[in-house]
Amino acid sequence: MPHQHLVALAVGFALDLALGDPHGWPHPVVWIGRLISWLEGLLRPAFPKTPAGERAAGATMAVLVVAASWGACALALGLAALVWPPLSLALECVVCYQMLATRSLRVESMRVCRALEAGDLAGAREAVSMIVGRDTAALDVAGVTRAAVETVAENSSDGVVAPMLFMALGGAPLGVAYKAVNTMDSMVGYRNERYRHFGTAAARADDVANLVPARATGALMCAAAGLVGLDAAGAWRVMRRDHARHASPNSAWTEAACAGALGVRLAGDASYFGEVVHKPWIGDDDRPVEPADVRRANRLLLATAGLAAAACLALSWAISTVWEVPLWL
Repeated sequence: MPHQHLVALAVGFALDLALGDPHGWPHPVVWIGRLISWLEGLLRPAFPKTPAGERAAGATMAVLVVAASWGACALALGLAALVWPPLSLALECVVCYQMLATRSLRVESMRVCRALEAGDLAGAREAVSMIVGRDTAALDVAGVTRAAVETVAENSSDGVVAPMLFMALGGAPLGVAYKAVNTMDSMVGYRNERYRHFGTAAARADDVANLVPARATGALMCAAAGLVGLDAAGAWRVMRRDHARHASPNSAWTEAACAGALGVRLAGDASYFGEVVHKPWIGDDDRPVEPADVRRANRLLLATAGLAAAACLALSWAISTVWEVPLWL
């Protein structure tokens, strides 16, 4: 079917906005996570217990997870096309929908916002603990708000623009491969004692995969700020100045753009697993951060997602027009 990836991406984005991620539904990311856990248990004992051996085991796992994720999706779409081409299109629409997280990111972060606005700090801490990796039990109102805003900003790339871009380039299989990389990093890409060496390949793969999407998302976020009444010039200025103020080469692009658009400071020190991690501030301390900033960040998210969808659909149309490929690739 001509332009199958284009249609699937458009329908998938619409479904994501309408439905989000209903709890309990089967999801490819859950299966990818189980594969990662299974391969870790299989491969770690098979390699020498040395830093080099751990890195080799982790690299082997990374290759197998990405190849299996891409291959499983491509095979499913190919088989569906042999049975009935519209079935392949329908399946790809569902997979594209499941790779995106626009609505679910908004829903989960707005739970934090509503709890803060109701004066329920304990409820806000619990809600934000579901979407961040840091310790939340001791966070004050400003700390909870910053955590929620940072999550919206960072996941605008990881959960929305990046998978959209990969699906525009290579359909659902490439989107699933990206999600495999992203999931590996979230599971094993830590610099702690357990994963310092084993998770190296996963962390590096995630850095490479997000190199272009993070910068593209930051630029789109600056443009989107002007559409929703935020400070577009401030977003651009702070992003250019503060994009390197993070241990990750990618995360601060969107955090800095969001901080500049809102006119607040984000990041700063945070506690992970009981250990304080010192981080530089991102943005200007023009005013204190407030719960309403979570709402503003979500307006920025939706506008950024809309711009990204338009750009990615145009890219998908251009690719499918000039380069005829099998439906399952």
